[in-house]
Amino acid sequence: MEEIFASAEKEVLVEIVKFVQKRKLQCIHGGWKEFLLHVDKQMGTSVSDPSRRRKETLVAFLNTFHNENDLRLFSAIIKCHSKRKMVKEFGMNSPDSESPEQSLVRSTLEHREYPSCYTFPSYEEDWVVTKVRKKSLRSNAMISIDCEMVLCEDGSEGLVRVCVVDRNLEVKLHELVKPNKAVADYRTEITGVAAEDLKEITCSLSDIQKSIKKLLSRGTILVGHSLNNDLQVLKLDHARVIDTSFIFKCESPHRRPSLSNLCQVVLGYELRKEGAPHSCLDDACAAMKLAIAKIEQGYDKLIPSIPKEVPKPDMTKLCLHGISVTVPRKELCKVMPGDFTIEIQPSKKFGCTTYSAHAVFKNTKEANLAFESVKGELGRDKNGLPQKLITFELSTGVTASLKVRKMGHGYPLDPVSKKRKIDGEMEIRQCDHMIEIENLKQLLKQKDIDHKKEIEDLKQSFERRDTEETKEIEQLKQTLKMREFEITNLNKIITALKKKKQGF
Repeated sequence: MEEIFASAEKEVLVEIVKFVQKRKLQCIHGGWKEFLLHVDKQMGTSVSDPSRRRKETLVAFLNTFHNENDLRLFSAIIKCHSKRKMVKEFGMNSPDSESPEQSLVRSTLEHREYPSCYTFPSYEEDWVVTKVRKKSLRSNAMISIDCEMVLCEDGSEGLVRVCVVDRNLEVKLHELVKPNKAVADYRTEITGVAAEDLKEITCSLSDIQKSIKKLLSRGTILVGHSLNNDLQVLKLDHARVIDTSFIFKCESPHRRPSLSNLCQVVLGYELRKEGAPHSCLDDACAAMKLAIAKIEQGYDKLIPSIPKEVPKPDMTKLCLHGISVTVPRKELCKVMPGDFTIEIQPSKKFGCTTYSAHAVFKNTKEANLAFESVKGELGRDKNGLPQKLITFELSTGVTASLKVRKMGHGYPLDPVSKKRKIDGEMEIRQCDHMIEIENLKQLLKQKDIDHKKEIEDLKQSFERRDTEETKEIEQLKQTLKMREFEITNLNKIITALKKKKQGF
């Protein structure tokens, strides 16, 4: 890999380092910032942006990684860049013949988040990788896909439903899929799929992979919204993609528009009612319609953010969160005192290893009493809401932990509650300031140590030079003495010769 890193372009190395930062990967010195402190104590992390560092520094950092899986991921990023480069060169070499479809593929590949979102572990044996040929870059055929996922007990996502439509919105594939792992949460509220729906299902992930690979032959473009999530659960690596969350620009520069938002703004209809389960067919069709709208209309307007109504918190509930997916749902009933029911909350994050739930009580009084009675370390969450960290033992004897917090401060707030809320917020801010001050102290302390070390090194250097110079001077003095002695002897010899000559 050392030769590959050395020959790679700087922009590729920057992408890899940013990927390392996002995934929090560790080299032998730690993370990127720890590496900078190790190799460049004078500058330190004052310039931590990889793009502002020399290529040699980036190469040196990446060469400190020796984990085989890390190196495979880096290799995948380099391949990802080569795919983008191929598409770019194709557009540059024949700009007049670049189709609108190919232009959207290029827009997706050139998006700043493409390397981090579309770098897959496709080197694993259960992945399918489609081939990229120059001839296939001329194809304008498109299909759109959407998948529904369940949460497996190992924390990974499992495919449970998939739908594919073509450009005319005709269904090419619509199947329920039997997950190949034990399911922890079917997320029925989102997927619309329950365990009983899969009893007679025999279709597997490998069956779906074969069907989709056939549909993608001859360079067909794959369309989807946040398509990387679908490709991840499908274990499919395809180069020609159009991600509708990439090709439309949002008013908020660092955010991507949601599918529902795009349907309202661009297509003029509501994708689904609030709280309704997802429909693979509806979402796949919506993504295709958005791609066609972009092709036919251009639509370069900024997509506004549509604010959602913030519901008032239900004070009859307590939120249980930070629960490991290895903790069975039935164990949650033993965690707290009181009479309550458990509502599992679907995970909104891809690949999440924890989940949350609501403990629902008859009234607010019972919820507050349960919160006060449960034993745990009292604190506050990032919004200043009171919460407790509790540790409990599972029926298997394994120790687990989770956090219990109230749903809100209470509405309406009385003067005392308002004061408590303000005091809590002030306490959090003070804590944050103290942490920042402590970090600055540590940084200044480290810099002071570094400066003292530099001064000591300089002193020692000067002392060595002074010693060497003194030694040289002493040697010169000895040489001069020798020469003076020689001159004196020569003068005596000359004087003696003169006297001898005068005597004759």
